[in-house]
Amino acid sequence: MTMNGQETEAKFYVRDLKKIELRLLELKAQLIQPRVHEINFRFDSAQNDLRKNSKVLRLRQDTKARFTFKGPSEELEGGVLTRKEIEFVVGDFDSAKQFLEALDFEPIVFYEKFRATFELNNTHIMLDELPYGEFVEIEGEDAQSIQNISNLLGLDWNQMVKAGYHALFERVTKKYNLESGNLSFKALEGLHISTDDLQINPAD
Repeated sequence: MTMNGQETEAKFYVRDLKKIELRLLELKAQLIQPRVHEINFRFDSAQNDLRKNSKVLRLRQDTKARFTFKGPSEELEGGVLTRKEIEFVVGDFDSAKQFLEALDFEPIVFYEKFRATFELNNTHIMLDELPYGEFVEIEGEDAQSIQNISNLLGLDWNQMVKAGYHALFERVTKKYNLESGNLSFKALEGLHISTDDLQINPAD
């Protein structure tokens, strides 16, 4: 949920995403986006200028194609992260990819996940299934509203994950001899990546 061009969120690793979904239904949360397969490309210059400055340029395909820019993260009270975000729908995914490449941006990371999105008390709760595990992201107006939802879901606030999905992936690529730019279900098929590998703890 982008509020005034800001994305403010907390992320948690969970062992049982279905249990979180059932709790959301108990709380009468509204399903605003049923589970959908999502593919993402992150782009950067040949010199990695964006990454060096903690910025993200992304092209995503779920129900629509979307361009996203994210600025550097800032940590608010309570550990919640906030960053500038600009996102808009584009008409055609392949044309958008060609557009960026024509401007000399290169796709540096591919990643995919399944995501369902709920809304409760003016916050968005995303249930994410990635190739290496299941996560809950909570986006809201401020840290307190996000923490309130995490409490309702029975999530341990102290186990908030500060790293992004690709940063988590980079923690395991060397151990499992994986290509760091390919976070796909196929690339991780048959692997069991543990919380120790990811250097995180479950919040449920």
